[in-house]
Amino acid sequence: MAGLISRASSITKAKVSKWLDRAEDPGETLDYSYEKQLELLQNVKRGLADVVTAKKRLQLQQAQLEQSVVKLDGQAHDAVVAGREDLARTALERKSAIQQQLQGLDTQVQQLQAQQDKLISSEQQLQAKVEAFRSQKEVIKAQYSAAEAQVKIGEAATGIGEQMADTGLAIQRAKDKTEQMQARAGAMDELIDSGALDDITATGDDLDRQLAQLSSQTQVDDELAKIKAEVGEGADKPKELSS
Repeated sequence: MAGLISRASSITKAKVSKWLDRAEDPGETLDYSYEKQLELLQNVKRGLADVVTAKKRLQLQQAQLEQSVVKLDGQAHDAVVAGREDLARTALERKSAIQQQLQGLDTQVQQLQAQQDKLISSEQQLQAKVEAFRSQKEVIKAQYSAAEAQVKIGEAATGIGEQMADTGLAIQRAKDKTEQMQARAGAMDELIDSGALDDITATGDDLDRQLAQLSSQTQVDDELAKIKAEVGEGADKPKELSS
């Protein structure tokens, strides 16, 4: 049972795959792939922008802290001049703490700079690949369109296309119906001529028709006899005149 189900599943997948292959438009597939690559490129650019922004933020903090170092150094110098060694020591301690913080920021900035350089290289490589794919995509689409047009022209010329095939079937059906109707008309004419079919427009039964035919024949005989008599009388008149 499991083997039968597996086989049925395989057949279904094969049919679906075949249907998808027929329905798939290479142009649409290539355009979709190109759009995905553009999205990936945009993500890289956004990541690069985020890294640059973070680095700039750290550099601003560095600048502020460096100004604080200069300020504290001056304050320590002024405190020594004023004889306030305690204030000078406090200023120098703050200066030392800020310098340690600056070292940490410098390390972070260097890391962000390395990440920025890496993203820039990746962006350039991806940009080149996207441009190459776009050119190749357009070439393939043009080739496919030309091949598709050639196939359609060939199908139209040879009549093997789906539409032409439907047209051929319609013509064949029309010919078959015409021949069938012509044969039926010929059969009806033959049956009517042979008397096998009665005229449905005629009135009365067979006896009426026979009596009407007999009456018509009698009338014809009477008229024929009358004509003969008239002709005979016309032939006797010249004889009487000559005698």
